[in-house]
Amino acid sequence: MTWPPSEALWLAVALVLIFEGLLPLVAPSVWRRAFGEMLKLRDGQLRFFGLMTLGSGLLLGWLLA
Repeated sequence: MTWPPSEALWLAVALVLIFEGLLPLVAPSVWRRAFGEMLKLRDGQLRFFGLMTLGSGLLLGWLLA
């Protein structure tokens, strides 16, 4: 089944929202503690985490495409 690119993009956005909502739904105290720890990180550390996350997503997308 070949999907139009816009449909695949909306599916990807939906999956991100699902995964982002799982931890606060299942374990809100763990999510709050993790979020609090992230607030303590310096900008450079957050940027590095963002870069690694972005790179992992691009690599996984390339491998699955």
